[in-house]
Amino acid sequence: MFCICTCHLVQKFHLHCTCILWRSHEDVLDKRHVTLRARTVYLAKKAGYAFLTVLVVIIFNFLLFRVMPGDPARLLLPRGRAIEKSVILSMREFYGLDKPIGTQLVIYIVQTLQLNFGYSFYYKAPVASVIAASLPNTLVLVGISEAISILLGFYTGAIAGWKRGKPFDLISTSFGLVFWSMPTFWIGIVLIMTFSVWLGIFPVTGVRTIELIHASFLQQIADMGMHLVLPVITLTLVSYAEYMLIMRNSLIDVMTEDFVLTARAKGLTEDQVLKAHVIPNALLPSITTIALALSFIVGGALQTEIIFSYPGIGMLTWQALQFRDYALLQGLFFIAAVLVVIANFAADIIYTYVDPRVKLQ
Repeated sequence: MFCICTCHLVQKFHLHCTCILWRSHEDVLDKRHVTLRARTVYLAKKAGYAFLTVLVVIIFNFLLFRVMPGDPARLLLPRGRAIEKSVILSMREFYGLDKPIGTQLVIYIVQTLQLNFGYSFYYKAPVASVIAASLPNTLVLVGISEAISILLGFYTGAIAGWKRGKPFDLISTSFGLVFWSMPTFWIGIVLIMTFSVWLGIFPVTGVRTIELIHASFLQQIADMGMHLVLPVITLTLVSYAEYMLIMRNSLIDVMTEDFVLTARAKGLTEDQVLKAHVIPNALLPSITTIALALSFIVGGALQTEIIFSYPGIGMLTWQALQFRDYALLQGLFFIAAVLVVIANFAADIIYTYVDPRVKLQ
């Protein structure tokens, strides 16, 4: 009788524990479902704001070039010659400049959303194809330099912040500030004079040597690498200090938090505290910095590409400004603005996963 009662109690206890575990499992699933739904709503709102921002950029881009002095149709024609008025009118009709301003705006918005930026006045080709020919060169240049700057800046910044006030901190901070305060074009000129003119190690301009256009694939890759060395060093030296200082200051702030003291009180080593608690939290402010830095492709590489005659987006922008190629400028400005919007949206997505302080409501 005692055994039967004991077995009955054990069965009841087992069923009770099973119900508790099942309910806890259901609670976890419900929380995950609620979090996923909240994140979806949050990101949908952010996507809507991003789309509205793009529309505002399109309207501003349209109005900006309409208020500039000069007639775009007249600029397309040869200078210093008497041009009949009928020729100018036909040119305005061809580019749709004879339509009312409201009609032009609607057409421009629709075509821009379709990535149809019009026809380049100077290159005599569609703007999209002109930009597509130069964009890969800039992506390679900026991508390599930013990757080196981020890795080197975060690594040295973390060590400098952890060893605050020590020789490594003073040397690395001084080194970064010196190059950060130097103009980009001046660093490029010094590198050209040193490594190209005096030493003759690296080529001065361009992205490849014309004589090697029919060489093997590996020879062309090596040639492009030689052309990229000086521009990459220039951009890296300029942007390195930004990442290093942000990481250093963020890490110093995190080290004053209570959870760092708690981690040390638990008996964790300094290396464990740094890698498991301090660095992950110090990286949060750097997410926005990285996103915005990667978005400023045109502005960041403009001076470097001009100094080294590098055929990228920055050089293309400079040429479009020189020749008043309004259609090309509109396309370049739109792409630059969209990259900024995309970068901010990507940062919002990342923050929802890495930062629990972000409110999804």
